[in-house]
Amino acid sequence: MYRVEDKYNCTDTQLVMLQARMEAVLKPDINEGGPEGYRITSLYFDDLRDSCLQDTVDGVNRRSKYRIRIYNDSLDVIKLEVKTKRDNRIFKRSKTITRAQMESLMRGECIEDGASAEDPATLFNLAIRTQGLRPKVIVAYERKAYVFEPGNVRITFDRNVRASGRVEDFGRKNKSYDFLQEYDKVLEVKYDEFIPDFLLQLLETGRMRQSAYSKYQLCRECVDRQV
Repeated sequence: MYRVEDKYNCTDTQLVMLQARMEAVLKPDINEGGPEGYRITSLYFDDLRDSCLQDTVDGVNRRSKYRIRIYNDSLDVIKLEVKTKRDNRIFKRSKTITRAQMESLMRGECIEDGASAEDPATLFNLAIRTQGLRPKVIVAYERKAYVFEPGNVRITFDRNVRASGRVEDFGRKNKSYDFLQEYDKVLEVKYDEFIPDFLLQLLETGRMRQSAYSKYQLCRECVDRQV
């Protein structure tokens, strides 16, 4: 199922205020490691023509992103994901892979797949063989997440978005990053078919505007400026 995904750039003040409102009425994500939330680190891939990046810059209606994701700098759980976007709706194919599979993909090698378009490994392998898919940038940030089960609503607050072009360091601790000078905080609102009116009211500040925010694009541009 495609889910709605709306994004909003936030100031520090807005983020603190909105998070306090959500804290009062919603449950925190069950995967949180503590009151500060958790750290997400993703390794994004693109092809030889940087099609994923260019499609994002051009605002192509239907586009995909390829990534490997870990949490709190741990390799205990490694997620392989292909995220397809159509307008403001997303569909994410995700599966857990091993460290050896992660390292193979980082070298541009295919891994075992289920020979199904629903298997992200199949899509990765196809892009590796036909488009030269390779790792491009590491994106990291801290996330605080809240959920509301009716409508499968998920509201996340991301802080300290930062980038590293040293893709070979993915999975290692104590990496160095370039912090975004702007747009390093974002609110994301995701749901299936509806979101309750009371949540929309709680999210209203009168100043935030919906944005076509892309961590991948911003972090690629950040890293490219350092070259």
